[in-house]
Amino acid sequence: MKNINDQEAQLRVRDLLLNALTVSSGAIDAVSFLALGKVFTAFMTGNVVFLGLRIAGGNIVPDALAILIPITAFAMGVYLSMLIVRPSAGSGMWPHRVTIALAVSLIPHATFLAVWFANHGLPTPQATDFLLGMWGLAMGMQSAAVRTLHVEGVFTTAATATIIVLVSDIAYWPRTEAERQRLAGILVSLFIGATAGGLLLVYARLYAPILPFLVTLATISAARILFREPRVAH
Repeated sequence: MKNINDQEAQLRVRDLLLNALTVSSGAIDAVSFLALGKVFTAFMTGNVVFLGLRIAGGNIVPDALAILIPITAFAMGVYLSMLIVRPSAGSGMWPHRVTIALAVSLIPHATFLAVWFANHGLPTPQATDFLLGMWGLAMGMQSAAVRTLHVEGVFTTAATATIIVLVSDIAYWPRTEAERQRLAGILVSLFIGATAGGLLLVYARLYAPILPFLVTLATISAARILFREPRVAH
């Protein structure tokens, strides 16, 4: 399959890939929150709030260590991803190094799956901490890689900025229909991912984490084929 050259077609494909990554992160946060101790591994704002509540003495939120693990791992993922992407920003709508960063994020994804299956979907407290770190690392890498695409209001791991940009546009209306559809698509994708992750956890708990892994893998494969950078002739 050949890579795509038409800019409008590239935009549509890029947006579909961003939607897919958002479905993945929505499923991850649903599984994390419901199965790993009420902690997020993509939505760091929620974790920071939980940490504040814990410091304030709240006993209805997870312990501080369980909150700090995904926050720290997320930050490490961002750092690692930027080391991969920034040395060469690349060209085009989806630089090759973005795909590489996402591909590297599959390592913690796969590690998560291995530990999850080894624990039959019911991880011990120690395994839970490890799993939080793995998905936090993967989500940090994804967030940083997507950020370098410079798509306003799109992070794939949080909806706050997307809602701000979309609703602000209703008041000011400076954006094109395609941009509004992109932002709305991100919100819908996050909802779909969270719903799918929650349903899988209820009805097929052992296999729930496979969804985000497969979606991310499919996204990387599609990006590698469709946004292949032309080889420089020597």
